Amino acid sequence: MSNYLSLNDVDRQSMLDSIGVKHVDDLFRDIPADLRLAKLNLPAGKSQQEVSDIFRDLAAQNKTYRTILRGAGAYHHYTPPAVKNLLQRSEFLTAYTPYQPELSQGILQSIFEYQTMICSLTGMDATNASVYSGATAAADAVLMCENKAGRNRVIISDNIKPDTLEVIKTYARARGMTVDVVAPVNGLFDIQAFKEKAADSACVYFEQPNYFGLIEDAETICAAAHEAGAKAIMGVNPTAAALLKSAGECGADFAVGDAQCLGLPLSFGGPYIGFIAATAKETRKLNGRIVGETTDKNGRRAFVLTLQAREQHIRREKALSNICSNQAFCALAVAMYLAAMGPQGLREVATTCVSMAHYAAQRMVANGAKLKYGGEFFHEFVTIHDAKSADIINALDKENILGGLPVGEHEILWCFTETATKQAVDKALDIISLTGKE
Repeated sequence: MSNYLSLNDVDRQSMLDSIGVKHVDDLFRDIPADLRLAKLNLPAGKSQQEVSDIFRDLAAQNKTYRTILRGAGAYHHYTPPAVKNLLQRSEFLTAYTPYQPELSQGILQSIFEYQTMICSLTGMDATNASVYSGATAAADAVLMCENKAGRNRVIISDNIKPDTLEVIKTYARARGMTVDVVAPVNGLFDIQAFKEKAADSACVYFEQPNYFGLIEDAETICAAAHEAGAKAIMGVNPTAAALLKSAGECGADFAVGDAQCLGLPLSFGGPYIGFIAATAKETRKLNGRIVGETTDKNGRRAFVLTLQAREQHIRREKALSNICSNQAFCALAVAMYLAAMGPQGLREVATTCVSMAHYAAQRMVANGAKLKYGGEFFHEFVTIHDAKSADIINALDKENILGGLPVGEHEILWCFTETATKQAVDKALDIISLTGKE
């Protein structure tokens, strides 16, 4: 992209003349003089090369890990170079949200393709053009389940991502909804406890796999929710969805999650991209934008904004969201990644994750560690070690390996993806087995 060129003096004066103002300072005359600065105390400007050098030195202070064995909601996967290169094209970087949708066919098609792929992964009928994160997606879905029959309580097992639980609590509190957190049993959703509390609940939220990496009995949870007259919201890991039964097959009403693992880098925490997919019955509750496919007057394929729930499209008091434009760019990245990988490629990634995680877990157990939970897992699991978690993480750090997330003094939540080679994993496992035994 070209460098940004600011207004020149002629352009600036023309704008001032058009509004009847002589000087830019006149635009601020309503601000008391004692609150205005005569000048900004800024250092002298620098050249592009100098600025580049400064930021390069700053970036060099970051710790770069050769191997990453941590997940807990943010996952390190390989993204094909083609995706990154295509995203840098100026027509994608400069494209804005489709306020006049009929003039934005390219952007609308990219959103439609993204929606189609998310629906394929989740087994649902419709999805929106993304929200900010998996946590906000889960919270928004909870609000969509609030009904007029007095059911305003959501039941959640305490084995979901902590940040998601906190966001749901914040959203629910603002709407007068109650969040009932149920303790898990052996790391899994306690279905019996849910049945005892579900009589007046609006919905249940659970994750598949859950925060500890365990695979839940999703079909039974969804069936129990419906039996109690509640909605079932299933948090989905899109990579795991390539192998597990989809949310639609399990009977969920909503499938939510974060698609960061589909082509978006970790990037110090964002921007990420949440999704909310729903059955046809729940489609009109979805927030954000929904793009549909149709034909124009000449019978050619065309795309339109079928549902527009943003405050910039409809009256603010009726809006369901205010999702901003960068989310469409993130959705484009996800669509490119999925198109590049294809169904078989995504299954191969998921299979590699499962295989490497189980290989690592078996070796850790053989070297004296214990699996905290006995259930089946996808690519994350919790281990208990004789050595302290901090000592293990520090030992790995010295070898440029980011270890798992400490969840207790001797407990660690590990994550293995296709980016960790067997050679790198073996090196990490050797370090883990030796820590505390020197």
